[in-house]
Amino acid sequence: MPIGKRATAEFIGTFWLVFGGCGSAVLAAAFPSVGIGLLGVSFAFGLTVLTMAYAIGHISGCHLNPAVTIGLVAGGRFEAKDAAPYIIAQVLGAVAAAGVLYVIASGKAGFSLAGGFASNGYGDHSPGKYSMVAALVSEVVLTFMFLMVIMGSTDKRAPVGFAPIPIGLSLTLIHLIGIPVTNLSVNPARSTGPAIFVGGWAITQLWLFWLAPIVGAALAGLAYKILFEEST
Repeated sequence: MPIGKRATAEFIGTFWLVFGGCGSAVLAAAFPSVGIGLLGVSFAFGLTVLTMAYAIGHISGCHLNPAVTIGLVAGGRFEAKDAAPYIIAQVLGAVAAAGVLYVIASGKAGFSLAGGFASNGYGDHSPGKYSMVAALVSEVVLTFMFLMVIMGSTDKRAPVGFAPIPIGLSLTLIHLIGIPVTNLSVNPARSTGPAIFVGGWAITQLWLFWLAPIVGAALAGLAYKILFEEST
């Protein structure tokens, strides 16, 4: 499959992840009487990955996440030369989704970006007021575990055709754990989209939500390759 088509699939998939996941947080999480809450937002993120894995997994691999792309490179599952086009497409998809979400959300009277617009943060901008160290550790560990699930469920020895299910459910689980700490990123593209519209503190803190997921993913890719891959 040409890199252009694969990158386009990553753009669409990442758009869906950010629009579906962040959209549920911005539009539906606290909606009067029928708000979906933390559990609903967690499932929304998981469902975006589950649905897109079946929709575009056979086209691009459905990374939807610069950290996943880098982790798969580290694990020997993806060619390094294709990483940059994937990451660019993912970030553009995330920004486009945040833009569409902004247009929709701002159509309601009283809307304000001061609410955070589903941006990730630490300290005063953490939902639970967790420290920078807590945010850093949680993002590294949760991304590490996410990549371990991806590596394991897509292993050639794993049951064929079921990988999207554990991957989607694992993203749901790590959101259930991490939303109170950072609003949960584990995905630099997902963090970048909303941060561009919020500006200020969201941009200032964005470095952590690139660094920590990439470190966690790279460590997981290397660990799985060293510990569990079959020798050829």
